[in-house]
Amino acid sequence: MDVDIGNALASVASPGVSRDALERLDERVADAHERIEAGRANDEHGYAALNLPERTDPDEVGAAVDPVADADALVTVGIGGSALGAATITDALGDDTETVFLDNVDPAWVSARLADLPLERTAVNVVSRSGTTAETLANFLVVREAFAAAGVDWTERTVVTTGDAGPLRDLADRHGLPALAVPDGVPGRFSALSAVGLVAAAVCGVDLEALLDGARAEAESLTGSLFECPAYAYGATAYALDGRGAGINAMMPYAESLETYAEWFAQLWAESLGKDDLGQTPVRALGVTDQHSQLQLYRAGPRDKLVTFVRPRAGADRPIPATEVDALAYLGDATLRELLDAEFAATEASLAAAGRPNVRVEIERVDARELGGLLYGMEAACVLAGELYGVNAFDQPAVEWAKKATRGLLGGDDGAAEAVAEKTELRVER
Repeated sequence: MDVDIGNALASVASPGVSRDALERLDERVADAHERIEAGRANDEHGYAALNLPERTDPDEVGAAVDPVADADALVTVGIGGSALGAATITDALGDDTETVFLDNVDPAWVSARLADLPLERTAVNVVSRSGTTAETLANFLVVREAFAAAGVDWTERTVVTTGDAGPLRDLADRHGLPALAVPDGVPGRFSALSAVGLVAAAVCGVDLEALLDGARAEAESLTGSLFECPAYAYGATAYALDGRGAGINAMMPYAESLETYAEWFAQLWAESLGKDDLGQTPVRALGVTDQHSQLQLYRAGPRDKLVTFVRPRAGADRPIPATEVDALAYLGDATLRELLDAEFAATEASLAAAGRPNVRVEIERVDARELGGLLYGMEAACVLAGELYGVNAFDQPAVEWAKKATRGLLGGDDGAAEAVAEKTELRVER
């Protein structure tokens, strides 16, 4: 990926960061890079995620999914990082295989999704490191029941991705299910380039080697200067702008196929950096759709936002048919790609003209190699930002608290649930 931070400079935007400030910040980036490289070298928790492109074995993933390679549909049962990376890859690159990601326990939604599937031709991938994630296990039990009701042997259609021990690992061993390991030391939101994200990709015909090759190329670009490394340029600039008042980061890809990527980024940025009253709030947007909804706020609302554009330079195209309407005649000489590019350029320029900070992230096209580089680059940017903030980008204590409370409310022995009963109320009722 390439990064252009010109529209985030103080000479263009407010808030903005001056070139002198970036030069000073670059000294801290160099120190942070040394820490990151030491963490990678020692395979430390979290930092190990940046080693996945070298350590993930695409052949192992391919062998595990081979028994369900004939699937017309795939249900991935997981939540958060156990689903979003896989969904990002398959939504961007997948073939005609129908994909369902059960990452919510809304009963009406779950029932509707399962009712529409040809279960006898559906594969299941259940993903949980611990094998005890309440939402995942509940949905998996529902899926198993649906298969049984349809007279389909779920054991012949299921691939398990889990840790070395736990209920799911025991289940896989008991039934002889294909099983892949969630990598040690890699938080779920950083696991897209492991078996966690690649099982679905493999079922959907994605070129796993190309995906990992793109990530490896991005890894090779990690150097000790934000002026030489696109990932660090992005992470450092976002951090600097946050400190100057841009506490919201609107991720706005200009490709429909990258809409789920914006969801993946939102989890990565929020869960990794939202610690100790620090961190930007990620917002999901989509070009050109949200030019007609959110852009009004970004250009004319509070000066508290960074807009991040992700733009493929090339892609599919289609001519716009000529029309007899004189006012629209100019469209007949254009294509949809040209219109999309013009919409992007106009939006970027409109923000700059209003002095609103924005950053352009470019990839050549939406393909496996470029997507692998984009995912890896944003993970590296996030790790760098965590170093600059001085927070642990790899834990999620607030999430764990809510999980404990949920278990307590369902009958588990956990004191965290008591806080739910202590809620202050001020009701306004009809």
